[in-house]
Amino acid sequence: MSDSSKPAILLAPLEGLPPLLSPDIHTIILGSFPSRESLAASQYYAHPRNQFWRLLSEVLTDDLAQQPYEDRLQRLLTHKIGLWDVISMCERVGSLDSRIKHAVANDFDLLKKECPKLKKICFNGKVAGAYAERLSSAGFETIVLPSSSSAYASRSFEDKLVIWKKILD
Repeated sequence: MSDSSKPAILLAPLEGLPPLLSPDIHTIILGSFPSRESLAASQYYAHPRNQFWRLLSEVLTDDLAQQPYEDRLQRLLTHKIGLWDVISMCERVGSLDSRIKHAVANDFDLLKKECPKLKKICFNGKVAGAYAERLSSAGFETIVLPSSSSAYASRSFEDKLVIWKKILD
């Protein structure tokens, strides 16, 4: 049987996580879409090999990685940093961004409404970074960061950290 005669696999749409927003945030980090582990745990960057929390711990000099998840979120808000994804819904097998199909973007107008002090949007990786121009034209400063994903191994943690420190510039 050839590949073209195989029946199509129907995927249920996956829904992302709610945003971490506050009227006081000045910066937000936007990822692409949560991994399977993150969706199952209902937590941003739940995969143990993802370097997100470790990178932010270094950038903020605040050991977020060792704190319970809810405390991490509260500490981010204390640092006036929000968290969300560029994609609200999609179809995907596995966790790789390259497998995302039928992506629906989040409603970025919410950022202006809910976060009047927001100035900077940092994108975690190239897939999220594809939205940089759109949000830059809306008046935000934008920075595309190297992905914190363990699947993005072409840069060392230290090389990523140099660029991630621009979050605070």
